Amino acid sequence: MKASATYNKTTLFISACCGLLLFGIALLTLGSVSQGLQQNFKLDKLKAGTLFAILPAGLLTGSLFFGPVCDRYGYKILLVSACLLLATGFTGIAYSPSTEWLQFSIFIFGLAGGIINGATNAVVADISGEYKGANLSLLGVSFGIGALGLPFVLGLLKQYYTYPIILSGAALIAFGVALFYVLIRFPAPKITQGQSLKKSLELLKDAVLLLIAFYLFCQSSLEAIVNNWTTTFLIERKNLSEGNALYALSACIAGVTIMRFLTGTIFRKITAKSILLLSFGLFFCGIVALQVTGSFITALSGLLILGAGIAGGFPIMLGLVGNRYAALSGTAFSLVLVIAITGNILVNYLMGIVAARYGIQHFITLLYAELVVMVLLFIFIFKKIQ
Repeated sequence: MKASATYNKTTLFISACCGLLLFGIALLTLGSVSQGLQQNFKLDKLKAGTLFAILPAGLLTGSLFFGPVCDRYGYKILLVSACLLLATGFTGIAYSPSTEWLQFSIFIFGLAGGIINGATNAVVADISGEYKGANLSLLGVSFGIGALGLPFVLGLLKQYYTYPIILSGAALIAFGVALFYVLIRFPAPKITQGQSLKKSLELLKDAVLLLIAFYLFCQSSLEAIVNNWTTTFLIERKNLSEGNALYALSACIAGVTIMRFLTGTIFRKITAKSILLLSFGLFFCGIVALQVTGSFITALSGLLILGAGIAGGFPIMLGLVGNRYAALSGTAFSLVLVIAITGNILVNYLMGIVAARYGIQHFITLLYAELVVMVLLFIFIFKKIQ
């Protein structure tokens, strides 16, 4: 216990940012190299789709796994292991000799990503005092940098190197982050040898935690359909070119990143409730702009605003979880993130059915529906907290 008290908060925050930057890179890797994978393994669209389904399964497993392990054994072993697994996943995707090995590598990749995402957020919540939401927003900026940076780097390097070489470089970065984690101190485990798991299981009966979990169910599914269906909507309904639609989607990620930076700095002392109310307003304006857009500029502006509107959900809600359940923050984070990723998978699948049967224009309908449900959950959450 004495040694664990000597950890440096600034170093830990930087280390968490490195981990989430890595997660941002990892999450966009599969989509960025999918064309190369389809050519190398002669995959049709159905088999390629199966690969994309394996990644969320790995993320779900990692999110379920990390919390109880962090609370019982601490962060260091788990984060070091996850970075090494991520390096293995990068290498496996680059050099798999068969489709089966590729599928296994993608699952390992997702598993490691789920652990890193959950554990880095949990450790920042643990070391933050009054401003957990603001610090988690700043942490989220590093994810945005990773997510925005990977397509740019791939575009820059692919004329000189094949994608396996580039992924090998990413594996080396993951290995370097693992080494960084080996060299620093982390907070002590929360569950001592004599404690039972009864307290952990009692979290499942907590109404506030479950309300937050289902808010994040909506938040995660919202982010999924925006990321996966916006370009199709803009191309098919608004007659934008594929290139312009992709640029507009990048503006959404930029909006998320900018808003999280502002929340962690200029808006740092604004209450969580006020930030979320602002977020709902921005999100509504972004949907309206998408709905009425007739030009690339309007779509770009609308998605920038929409991105700013969805930026606050995860940092603010995870900040509330960190404040309320500090004694078992890892397990509490695991619970809400598992439900969030489940929402990501289920609602994204639902959107596919809706688009196929009723048309892609109902992408807007689903965005409005998500907003209404999130506002209702927001009201219930803050009523219960007060």
